[in-house]
Amino acid sequence: MPTILMIVAAVALIALAAALGYASWNRARTQRLRRRFGPEYDRAVERHGGRAAAERELMSRRRRHRELELRELDPAQRERYREQWLTVQERFVDQPGAAVEQADRLVLVVMGERGYPTRDFDDRIEHLSVEHAGALDHYRRGHDISVRAGRREATTEELRQAMVHYRALFDDLLGALPGDRAAQSS
Repeated sequence: MPTILMIVAAVALIALAAALGYASWNRARTQRLRRRFGPEYDRAVERHGGRAAAERELMSRRRRHRELELRELDPAQRERYREQWLTVQERFVDQPGAAVEQADRLVLVVMGERGYPTRDFDDRIEHLSVEHAGALDHYRRGHDISVRAGRREATTEELRQAMVHYRALFDDLLGALPGDRAAQSS
């Protein structure tokens, strides 16, 4: 076999190996992002019109998230916030709209205490999506109902649902264990 053919075959094999390696790396990155962001991954694909643009956005969120100085709550803080949440829940019986507003504010306080930005809803969603993707849909739904409640457009049942949605994010931010949630809802 002539030398030139051997060189062309070797280059072709190297190119094929590189392409397969890139495809494998790309597939693994997609799987990691899907696992980390859960339903937020699909929402980003839809919003950005494709997988590549969505993945760039999600990786950008991760980079911005790393710049935050996040901190865990100490046990005393966690307990204080749990007590405040119970007070909010008790208020729901007599003043459901006010309780939902208070739940929204308490979630913001806990976010701020943990080191998350609290100024803009979309900014909060982006930062929370990195570590709290499983609770984001709850947060969106709770926030939507809260906004409608502010316009007096939400039913009492919707306000109850908002409390449940806010509770999911609240527990996630506090780092509640699944057993904690079951014990507190009874």
